[in-house]
Amino acid sequence: MRALVAEHVDTADPRRLANGWAVPDPAFSRALGAAGLIGMTWPKAYGGHERSPLERYVVLEELLAAGAPVGAHWIADRQTGALLLRYGHEDQKARWVPGMAAGEIYACIGLSEPNAGSDLASVRTTARREGEEWVIDGQKVWTTNAHHAHVMIALVRSEAGSERNAGLSQFVIPMDAPGVTVRPIIDLTGGHDFNEVFLESVRLPATALVGVEGDGWRQVTAELSLERSGPERYLSSTALVLQLIDYARVHPSESLTALVARLAAETWTLRLMSASVANKIARGEDPALEATMVKDLGNSFEQAIPELVQAAVEVDPAGPEPLGLVLGHLLQLSPSFSLRGGTREILKGIIARGLGLR
Repeated sequence: MRALVAEHVDTADPRRLANGWAVPDPAFSRALGAAGLIGMTWPKAYGGHERSPLERYVVLEELLAAGAPVGAHWIADRQTGALLLRYGHEDQKARWVPGMAAGEIYACIGLSEPNAGSDLASVRTTARREGEEWVIDGQKVWTTNAHHAHVMIALVRSEAGSERNAGLSQFVIPMDAPGVTVRPIIDLTGGHDFNEVFLESVRLPATALVGVEGDGWRQVTAELSLERSGPERYLSSTALVLQLIDYARVHPSESLTALVARLAAETWTLRLMSASVANKIARGEDPALEATMVKDLGNSFEQAIPELVQAAVEVDPAGPEPLGLVLGHLLQLSPSFSLRGGTREILKGIIARGLGLR
């Protein structure tokens, strides 16, 4: 892993560590695919390697800690391939999954809409049946790396007049299908990860339906457990912690030592929690509740780090010191950490229900 990272990752700019998981690099994705490090837990019949979720966890940690540019294949490896393997029919598996394992086919998630973010059950994108085709109309937003993706798994309302989590289905939408338009959303740092995706009379064959018609809500909640449980949910600010450690070596003080110790202890605790989710998956258990807890606590932690560091050191967020460069970058990015994959308020409701408190 470290040899691959050293060969492909540009170490000149320390800010890369703060958002590497969203940065696409097709050459690096293909190299990981060739090394058997994508689709690690998937069946060999579909290009996978039948490794354990804990082995995969080690690989993810190494990639995230190094700030490796894994954005091209990240979503396909994390959830889309697994979703298709669990719910897709044979043609869907054969068409998409081997290319995902090779690091050559990339995916995006069609969930959020302008009026349906964390309240996912209020999606209004529709699918209507016309003979042997489905016709999709609507809009998705905050769609990470849609401009690089080959395919989207979209949650849409397939039953006219249905409300909330009833009447929803998932569809495989090729991003080059007529009627699909991707428009960029530029973030505060000038980065382009997010997009709007417009779906205008997109015609799909009947075989584009994933799983069972009307069963989309159950399927998507299983998918979200995969999205919420990984180490990227607490490692987004690790680059800043590493820079703080280097800074504290040169500018030692009791307060900096105490802050480094606190951040190290909390990182280790969240790591154990996140690894325990991977262990549940390895045992074939459903980690939905635990994954939600890890995301909620992890997002709170990684979102607090830039403010804690800013209060502890006198450094220019515009640089040129590496600590300042990473700090300035994360002060702009960190507000989004608690939004992706579900806002904190929604997550706490899920946790309360899971514990029987609501």
